[in-house]
Amino acid sequence: MNNLYEKYADVLVNYSTKIKEDNLVIIKAESYLAEPLIKEIYKLVLKNGAHPIVKVGLDGLNEIFIKNASDKQLEYIDEMSKYEYENADKIISIGAPFNVKSMANTDSKKLAKRSSATSSLSQTMLKRSAEGSLDWVIADFPTHALAQEAKMSLEEYTDFLIKACYLDLDNPKEKWIEIGKEQKRIADILNGTKKLHILGEKTDITFNVENRLWVSCDGLLNFPDGEIFTSPVEDSAEGEIYFDFPAIYRGNSANKIHLKLNKGKVVEASAETGEEFLYSMLDMDYGSRFVGEIAIGTNERIQNVTGNILFDEKIGGAIHMALGASYPETGGKNVSGLHWDIIKNMKNNSSIYSDDKLIYKDGKFVI
Repeated sequence: MNNLYEKYADVLVNYSTKIKEDNLVIIKAESYLAEPLIKEIYKLVLKNGAHPIVKVGLDGLNEIFIKNASDKQLEYIDEMSKYEYENADKIISIGAPFNVKSMANTDSKKLAKRSSATSSLSQTMLKRSAEGSLDWVIADFPTHALAQEAKMSLEEYTDFLIKACYLDLDNPKEKWIEIGKEQKRIADILNGTKKLHILGEKTDITFNVENRLWVSCDGLLNFPDGEIFTSPVEDSAEGEIYFDFPAIYRGNSANKIHLKLNKGKVVEASAETGEEFLYSMLDMDYGSRFVGEIAIGTNERIQNVTGNILFDEKIGGAIHMALGASYPETGGKNVSGLHWDIIKNMKNNSSIYSDDKLIYKDGKFVI
């Protein structure tokens, strides 16, 4: 097992974030459950001559905060957190939950208020990332909570994570470089696109993506990875789109979401379950009804929904659309405390057109 964590840490430190001498490195972990991986990351950061700061969360604190904080406290951002986001050279975040549903019964309006307040930190991170002054990556450590959500044993989930990350290979870094080359080929083609048209079940929607950059995701920001994305022109989305996969956000969920958009904005919304939560997120702030991202999943080692968006948005044969904040690196300008990735299966009777040319059919690129 130690060899696995060593290999995992090596990818995160030497490939995803490329930590160098004298870098200020923030290592964040959701809980102490990720201890074996945290220690290997810490060791490598030191070997690289950088300066690691480790922050490990305590189970239940977020729930206590949301339930007990006043509006003033929900809106407060401490100076230490601001300093980290403004000055860190690298940030490695490790998810390791005890309970993925711990926030499910908290007040969605208070959650929205807190998300809106912390959006300034996210904007700083994304802006610095786009400028090249900050490298960050999000990864997960297998826990019983994640396994239960995916309806797997811990052993099954660990094996799933290993394969989704290509950690079963002798040199996973080489594999991600290979994936990146193929995805860049497709992204380069898409970068000449003006109009993107998506068709499928209860779906007929267009986006203006002219002069927006398509980005190949190959393990540098998320691990595992496997997607190609952009941020469409903010007022351009027109039509309807249906998401057959469950949409999970901070322990809450809405299922079978159907959205209608006009001039880029969600004007009608419904869900078979979780509709109240859906509306609380849509009404979070001005930017939360606009599209921040449209992306195509490419990781063929991820085929089924696990309830973990880090993996689910990468499903090979699916797309996802994010409501809320867009990515500055793509040219996106939408600002919001929300960035909610919602997934759609594209394997049956679905297609994507680039300027009226078929590029994707039933879960596969045809270019």
